[in-house]
Amino acid sequence: MNKDVRISILCEDQAQMGFKDNIFLAQHGFSVFVAAEQNILFDTGATDVFMHNAGLFGIDVNTADWIVLSHGHWDHADGLRALEDNTATKMKVLVHPGAFVDRHKATGQYNGMFYRRKEMAQNFDLVLSKGPYRITDRICFLGEIPRLNDFEAQQTAFFHLQGEDRRPDFIIDDTALAIETKKGLIIITGCSHAGICNIVDYAKKVTGQKNVHAVIGGFHLLGDRHQLEKTIDYFQRHPVAHLYPMHCTNLEALCAFYRVFGIQKLCAGDTIAFEM
Repeated sequence: MNKDVRISILCEDQAQMGFKDNIFLAQHGFSVFVAAEQNILFDTGATDVFMHNAGLFGIDVNTADWIVLSHGHWDHADGLRALEDNTATKMKVLVHPGAFVDRHKATGQYNGMFYRRKEMAQNFDLVLSKGPYRITDRICFLGEIPRLNDFEAQQTAFFHLQGEDRRPDFIIDDTALAIETKKGLIIITGCSHAGICNIVDYAKKVTGQKNVHAVIGGFHLLGDRHQLEKTIDYFQRHPVAHLYPMHCTNLEALCAFYRVFGIQKLCAGDTIAFEM
């Protein structure tokens, strides 16, 4: 068992420079390897890029006790294809059951995962959870996030098909990990379709912890100025020692977070550690 939480960024939209033949790759998507009480591969990006970068870290992704998917979008889950025949035993995959809907962009382009539920269950030890799921005493998969505030997750351009009917797709399967440490929660998000503030509030409710030490991952701030302003106000009123917005966080939002909080932008090739 590790005495700290070590988070290595395996896939992100930007990458560290690397050197000569040790060049980290960037790709639209997200994946991190969490070494804590158990090893967790959180998201897998869109391809095998996460495995290339893991090799440069010296990380064997096959040592993951769990694969956890934040939600059912291709840029977070399709890297699973690189793992299906990679081990002698089936790897455990934890995901919300709503991740398998037939989802599309407004253009009609398919926007879901490569795997359907049946095929994923054939290749992996599939664990479905709509609600919170304790991976260990101090690591919790949050499950479905209540959307309680009035500035996040209020609209969607996505839809999913139910039979021949188009239904608005609010990506109810979007979730996160919460890790309890001495200094407070570490919350790891994939895309925060549920709203990063909703996620933080729910993580505190589920774990019973008041303090949040770090929030890492996609914050889904992509141009809605009102949402950005309200999100910054939220973190000013509820201070977090370490904020690491990544992936689906645009330049305007990153600049705003830097001006207000002095954030560091993490990329593929970065590793951070916290005392457990």
